[in-house]
Amino acid sequence: MQTIYCISGLGADKGAFLNLDLSFANPVFIDWISPEKNETLRQYAKRLQQQYIKEENPVIVGLSLGGMVATEIAKRLPDAIVIIVSSAKTKNEIPYYLKTFRYLPLHKTLPEWILRQHTPLREYLLGAKNKDCISYVKYVAQHADGNFYRWAVSAILHWENTTIPSNVVHLHGTNDKLLPYRFVKSHYTILNGGHLMIIENSIEVSQMIKAIIKNKTALPRD
Repeated sequence: MQTIYCISGLGADKGAFLNLDLSFANPVFIDWISPEKNETLRQYAKRLQQQYIKEENPVIVGLSLGGMVATEIAKRLPDAIVIIVSSAKTKNEIPYYLKTFRYLPLHKTLPEWILRQHTPLREYLLGAKNKDCISYVKYVAQHADGNFYRWAVSAILHWENTTIPSNVVHLHGTNDKLLPYRFVKSHYTILNGGHLMIIENSIEVSQMIKAIIKNKTALPRD
């Protein structure tokens, strides 16, 4: 049975993947490791891969931040099949207005109790609408790791990657508020899918992941 390495999003864990039908595979849920001071996404991805992924041709599914990390791993492992969901392949797919926080790094000063607040804005940005998704967003907020959050936001804002590996397949929703669809070039599109479509549109996402792994290739972009 095919092993699938799953890398979650910022503050998330394996719960983000539990609505997927991965019964055709053996999913391995990768835990975040503690970042080193001033570590880049590329450097972090290398350490994560060396610790958890020993194969030369693995299948990796990365969500949001996990997709960016998976993209960096794809550059190191050209025989891997890397599927990223609600994510970005390069710095150019991250909205320009978010990059203003490079120069106004409010995320570095936010106290942990604020990071752990569940707010309607958080639900809106993540596209949480159904009960399962809202419940998971609340759980993620309550268990936020302030140090990891501050490192991850800085690492994303300073991500310099411009290379799109040929072994990366990108799934994105048209209603993603956090990483808007107009900024990305995805291979597969889910109409009205939000940032957490991996939960809310799990049937469609599951079917796409299974098809990509079965065909072992990226399809033409939409």
